[in-house]
Amino acid sequence: MSSREEKNKKKQDELEKTAKREKRIKIIKLTIKIFIIVFIILLISLFYADYSSKNIIVKEKRIRNEKIPTSMNGIKIIAFSDLDYGSTIFNNEVKKLVKIINKRKPDIVIFTGNLINKNYKIKTKEQEELIKELQQINTTMGKYAITGKNDKDNFNTIMNQSSFTILNNEYDLIYNSDNNPILIVGLSSLLKEKRDIDKAYSYFNEETHNSNIYTISIMSETDDLDSILSKYHSDLVLGGNSLNGEMRLPLIGGIIKEDGSKKYIDEYYKLNDTEIYISSGIASPNTGFRLFNRPSVNLFRITNKMEK
Repeated sequence: MSSREEKNKKKQDELEKTAKREKRIKIIKLTIKIFIIVFIILLISLFYADYSSKNIIVKEKRIRNEKIPTSMNGIKIIAFSDLDYGSTIFNNEVKKLVKIINKRKPDIVIFTGNLINKNYKIKTKEQEELIKELQQINTTMGKYAITGKNDKDNFNTIMNQSSFTILNNEYDLIYNSDNNPILIVGLSSLLKEKRDIDKAYSYFNEETHNSNIYTISIMSETDDLDSILSKYHSDLVLGGNSLNGEMRLPLIGGIIKEDGSKKYIDEYYKLNDTEIYISSGIASPNTGFRLFNRPSVNLFRITNKMEK
């Protein structure tokens, strides 16, 4: 016959076993819930990533600056970057891109580097098709381009035959309906060759230069931007290469950092009086897809008028 102590111990053991069993069940249920939630998040993310990588959006921005000539009020500038043809972008995607650009009826179009993917050898027929499509981009005031770190010898051939003016360490004065221009300065790739900053901004060394001219600087990589702005002022900087991180996470930002674009990776910055816009690019060359960061073109409407 069991003593009272033995009965109590037996009952205590049973209670402990029951408590442990209930604890294991709770852990299993929690694990299953977490697994289901993670699985759902992954499905949504993969769906969004696939959707976002195939749908180019247009980011519209209004730029106001008193230095902009009245004759330039309301003109539209479209900037795009990192086509990386041969990665996730081929002729069909280029056709869609050109339609998106022409639909906005831009006055100026700017390409900020990385035309062909570094690991892709473009065929002669593909190159001819690419030129044909880029030729279809219509503007009223001009098309401009600079090289990125992936651009090779065929860059000049393609862009010249597509009626783009290449501004590698060069500048151009853009006029509209009077004698008051804006200045566009182009810088060659930071990693591909030595940038000649003084040559690019040589306009400011001319005797007849206007020190108050509205200046747009275009470049692919931007890691040396601080040193450039310490010597030469720009009102608007348009950059590429970073892809805004290609994949982005809430609170964390861009995940992938490109050589030459590790400091200014996000979409927008403002340094003193300089506005900086970094393109998210067109292709997804590193991963093949986007996450919370859709490919885009930037549309800028510039004016010297106060917004109402």
